[in-house]
Amino acid sequence: MGKHLLIVESPAKAKTIEKYLGKDFTVKSSYGHIRDLDKGDKGVDVDKAFAPSYVITPDKQKVVKELKALVKKSEEVWLATDEDREGEAISWHLCEVLGLDAHTTKRIVFHEITKPAIQKAIQVPRTVDLHLVDAQQARRILDRLVGFELSELLWKKVRGKLSAGRVQSVAVKLIVDRDKEIQKFETSAFWRVLAEFTVLDADGRAAVLKAELPGRLKDPKEARAYLEGALDATFTISDINVSPLKKKPAPPFNTSTLQQEASRKLGFSVQRTMSADQKLYESGHITYMRTDSLNLSSMAIAAMAQEIEKSYGPEYVRTRKFKSKGSNTQEAHEAIRPTYMERRTVTGDRDLQRLYELIWKRSLASQMAEAKLEKTTVTIDVSGNPGQPLQAVGEVLIFDGFLKVYLEGRDDEDEDEAKGILPPLSVGQQLTMEHMTAQERFTRPPARYTEASLVKKMEELGIGRPSTYAPTISKITEPGRGYVVKETREGTPRDYQVLELAKGVITGKTMTENTGAAKNHLFPTDMGILVTEFLDEHFEGIMDYQFTADIEKQFDDIAEGTKAWQTMLEAFYSPFHKQVELTLNEADRASGERILGTDPTSGRTVLTRMSRFGPVVQIGKPEELGEDEKPVYANLNAGQSMTSIELAEALELFKLPKDLGEHEGKPVIIGAGRFGPYVKFGDQFISLARGEDPMSVDMDRAIELITEKQKADAPMTTWKGEPVTRGKGRFGPFVKWKSTYANVPARIDFENLTPEQAIELLEAKVAKEANRYIHQWEKDKISVENGRWGPFIKYKKKNFKLPKGKDGKMTAEEAAELTLEDVKKIINEQEPGSFKKG
Repeated sequence: MGKHLLIVESPAKAKTIEKYLGKDFTVKSSYGHIRDLDKGDKGVDVDKAFAPSYVITPDKQKVVKELKALVKKSEEVWLATDEDREGEAISWHLCEVLGLDAHTTKRIVFHEITKPAIQKAIQVPRTVDLHLVDAQQARRILDRLVGFELSELLWKKVRGKLSAGRVQSVAVKLIVDRDKEIQKFETSAFWRVLAEFTVLDADGRAAVLKAELPGRLKDPKEARAYLEGALDATFTISDINVSPLKKKPAPPFNTSTLQQEASRKLGFSVQRTMSADQKLYESGHITYMRTDSLNLSSMAIAAMAQEIEKSYGPEYVRTRKFKSKGSNTQEAHEAIRPTYMERRTVTGDRDLQRLYELIWKRSLASQMAEAKLEKTTVTIDVSGNPGQPLQAVGEVLIFDGFLKVYLEGRDDEDEDEAKGILPPLSVGQQLTMEHMTAQERFTRPPARYTEASLVKKMEELGIGRPSTYAPTISKITEPGRGYVVKETREGTPRDYQVLELAKGVITGKTMTENTGAAKNHLFPTDMGILVTEFLDEHFEGIMDYQFTADIEKQFDDIAEGTKAWQTMLEAFYSPFHKQVELTLNEADRASGERILGTDPTSGRTVLTRMSRFGPVVQIGKPEELGEDEKPVYANLNAGQSMTSIELAEALELFKLPKDLGEHEGKPVIIGAGRFGPYVKFGDQFISLARGEDPMSVDMDRAIELITEKQKADAPMTTWKGEPVTRGKGRFGPFVKWKSTYANVPARIDFENLTPEQAIELLEAKVAKEANRYIHQWEKDKISVENGRWGPFIKYKKKNFKLPKGKDGKMTAEEAAELTLEDVKKIINEQEPGSFKKG
C-alpha cells in the first residue's frame, strides 16, 4: 500500500486517477455520501441553531470501516471529491467520520481527469472550503424541513403518502401553470396565401418559384377576395434585394444546454444525459459536467484551433471567448468540453459515444469561423391586389464555416424550413402563375414542457443549479409521486378550409389535420394540479418563482462567505413554520371538487373530486341522499382531467360496467377501477392497453384480451413443485411463484424468457426476502425488518421505530432478541390502543 491515501466518491473515478499517480498513492472510493440526516424527528434540531443530526447510512457501514482501516495505515490522507458543493460536503463528512482535521487535510480539485490536471492539482492542494460545505448543509437542512412539514400537512389536508419539496413543488407549478395557459387559450383562425410560378433556371429548364403573402388575412372573405383579385392579374417582379448574412456558432455546452441539446438531437432524457456524461467525466474524456460556465481555458482554445486548422484549413479558425449571462456563474470553472480534441470518438456503450460526439462537435464549432450566406428577397406585385405583393425568399451558402461541423437544434416547432437557391430573376420580369392557395391556419397555445425545455425555463428563472436540474425532474416524474407524467398523446382531428386558384377557377375544400399531439411532453396529473393549487393558496411565498430564485441566491452568498447559514435558515423557517401551523388548524381539506351539472335520470348533482383512490366523477351530494344511500362513482378515463371534463363526458363514464355476454360459460364485463379500465372474465381482471377506450371494446376484442391473458398466465415451468407464471403489471414484466413476485430487468428479453432465467430471478428474490425479515409473525401481521436506516417494526401497513440499543441505534442482532410481546409493547407505546388488553 502507498504512503498516501487519496479518497474520491466514485470507483470509476478512482480507477482513472490511480493510473496517473505513482506507487506512493492508494486511491479509494467512498461511493458517494457516507452520511445523511437522520430520518427520525427530521434530523434537525431547530431549537439548537438548526443543528443537524447525521448518521452513517447502513449501506456505507462497510465502506467506512474499510476507509478507517486504510487511514490508520497511511502517512497522509488526501481528498479529491468533485469540485461542486456536494463534492465539498462529501469531503467534510469524510473528515468528520474518519477523524481528519478539515482545516489541515489536503484537498485537491480539478476540472478534468487527465494526467497533467491531476499532477498539477497535487502540486497546489488546499483544504476543505467550509463556506461551500455550509451552503450545501443549508440547502439540505432547508429542503428536509420544508419537505417534512409540507408532506405531513398534505397527508392531513389532501391525501396520505403525498410529498412536497421546496424546488420540486415549484417545478410542478411550472407544468401546472403551463397546462392552465393551454386550457384557457382561445384558438383563432387566420389565412395564409401561397403561390407557385413557373420560371426557367440557369440551364433553361422549367423550375418552380414559391412565394407567399407576408402577414395574415383575418377571415375566408378576405382570403377569397385576394384570390379573386389574382384571377386575371399580372405578376411582375418589382424588387430584388440581396443582402449578406452571418451565422455565429453556439457557445460550448454547460449542464443546462447539454441536457437540452441531447434531448433535441439524441432523444435523451435529462437523467440519461447526466448518467452518460458522468461516465465520460470519470473516464477522463470530458471536463466536469455540472457547470454553468461557458469559459474555455487558453490551452483548450489553442488545442481546438490546431484541430480545426489541421482538419479544415486556417480559414475555418476563429477563436473566441464566451461569457455566461448569470451573475452567479463561476467563471473559474470551465464549460463541458473534451479533454483531448484529437480524440474524436470514445469506446464504451452507444450512449457514451453519441453524447461524446455531440460535445466534441459543439466544442470545436464554438472556435470556428462564422458561416456566410447571401439572402435574396424577391417582391412580386399582383396587379389585382395593389399594395399586397407576394414575396419569395432564397438563401445561398457562400462559406460554411462552423456549419461544416455543427448546427444547434431548436425547440420551436414553427422553425423556418431551409430556404433554397432561387432561379435567375430580374426586376420587371413577368411571371406565369401555376396555382395559388389560401389556407386556413390557427393560432397555437404555448407548447407543453419537455424535460429539456423545463430545464431551460428553470435556468431562466434561477430555480435550482446545474447539479439540481436532473434530480428535480426525475423526482417530479416518479410514478409513485403521481404529480407529473411524461407521455406521448395523439391529439385530435380538426377540419380546416382551403381555397385554390388554378386555371382561372377558384375552388374550395375541407381538409383534416391532427392538432394537440405531443411526444414525450410533461403533463400534470389531477393530483399534481390539486396539490399545486393547495400550496399556492396557503404558501404563496414558497411557490413564487422569484422567491425560490432568491433562496438560490442566498445559498450562493453562503458559499461565498458573505452570509451565515443559520441566519438564513432562521429568516426562512420561522415564518414558514407559523404558516404550516396556521394552515393545519384553519385550512379546509382539499378535494378539488367541481360541480359539472345535474344528472338527467336522478336529478342529482354531478361533480368531480379527488377521492382516496384518485380522481372520480360522483352522482349525488350527501345532502341529496337517503339515510342508507351512497353516491355513485365512476373513474376518469386516461387523458381525462378533473379540471376540464364536461357533464356529457362525465355521464358517459356511468355506462360502465357493461355486460358483453358470456364466453366459455363465464360472464364478460367491461368496467373501470382504481387502476383504469378492464375486462372482467369470471373472477379474472384484465387491464386494457393504455389509452384504449373501454366503450369501444366489443366481445371480439374482449375475447382477444382474455386469450392473451390465458396464454400469459399458463405456467412456464415449475419450481419446488409449484407453478411459475409470468405477466406484465403496473411496474413492468414479472415472474410469479406462489405469492412471490420478481421483476424481470430490462437486460432480459421478456418475450424469450427461459425457465432457467425465471427460476434464477425467483431464487434471488426469495434470498433477498429472507434477509429482509429479522422476525415475522404472519398471524399477528407484525414483522421486524432490515431497512436502509436500520431495523424497524412493521404492523399491518404502518412502520414503527425501535428504541435505542446499547450503543445508539438498535442493531439487527439486538432486534433479533426481541420477543413478540416486546414488539407489541413498543407498538402500543407509539400508538396506544393498538392491541386489546389481555
